[in-house]
Amino acid sequence: MRAVTVIPGVPGSLRLLDDYPEPAPEEGPILVEALSVGVCGTDIEIIEGQYGEAPPDTDQLVLGHESLGRVLEDPTGTRQPGDLVAGIVRHPDPMPCPNCAVGEWDMCRNGLFTEHGIKALPGFARERWRLQPRFAVGLDPSLIEVGMLLEPASVMVKAWDHVDRIGQRAEWQPRTALITGAGPIGLLAALLASQRGLAVHVLDLATEGPKPALAAALGATYHSGPLDRLDLEPDVIIECTGAPVVVLEAMCRVGPNGIVCLAGVSSGGRTIDFDAGALNRTLVLENNVVFGSVNANRRHWEGAAEALSKADPAWLASLITRRVPLAEYATAYSPGPQDIKVVLDFAA
Repeated sequence: MRAVTVIPGVPGSLRLLDDYPEPAPEEGPILVEALSVGVCGTDIEIIEGQYGEAPPDTDQLVLGHESLGRVLEDPTGTRQPGDLVAGIVRHPDPMPCPNCAVGEWDMCRNGLFTEHGIKALPGFARERWRLQPRFAVGLDPSLIEVGMLLEPASVMVKAWDHVDRIGQRAEWQPRTALITGAGPIGLLAALLASQRGLAVHVLDLATEGPKPALAAALGATYHSGPLDRLDLEPDVIIECTGAPVVVLEAMCRVGPNGIVCLAGVSSGGRTIDFDAGALNRTLVLENNVVFGSVNANRRHWEGAAEALSKADPAWLASLITRRVPLAEYATAYSPGPQDIKVVLDFAA
């Protein structure tokens, strides 16, 4: 079968193989036919050789962690042939740590987890794959065109889950949310904020293209330009850019008793002249909280499936700015300036 692979650590090794082995029975009893795979910055970084780990006994890693497929067979009866499913990306470590032992592998403490398409597990950018039942998440049939958004949506469901949990330290009645970054993660964060009934603001550098309209369609207020020019003290900031200046300004801009979730990952090697003492004073005297969030566990995936099923299908479809046939796979991993979400289409 066909599969999109790289050799981790080797830039320029991206290939479409025609003779990749069928998924091994050990991967799970549920056999799935791939429909589409979302492409994100993690894939690009793996292709560039920045990180990634092949499964044992091979030097090749199949890419793809934003999956959507149709069940071909499931002898366990958990799923029926024809069901839409996505595969949970992270698997718990074999030891396991205390969090992995209770299904919270997103909070793994020892780093021995594995991840489809990223770390030691083949990804979903192959024509067929297998899953264990506990890692197969069902989707409503209406999501057949956009179900690959489930993985990034699950990351944002976790972020909001933790915001809510932290908020319970005191009387918590948030009214305003600011999302920094209007990529797919940021726009999904804004979708979840709007579903919570918050007044939503979205900040991004783009002044043209689809982002302002996508934010407006959620009822959000769209801003372009520097964060420090906003006349706003949000109760919650979900920071999705990873840009160091924006990260620091978000910590300073959140309102009293506010919560900042850092969901974007910064690249290292930069230093910024910044008044750390003033930041410390603000965080302490205003009871503010800053935390990081990544990945998701099963309850977040299920929450994401529910959130997507409630969303406007046309709005979700608008997040997908390019659909690339498998035969033209290489172009999917070369993002354009107007791209939000690019999808590799196995059904085309």
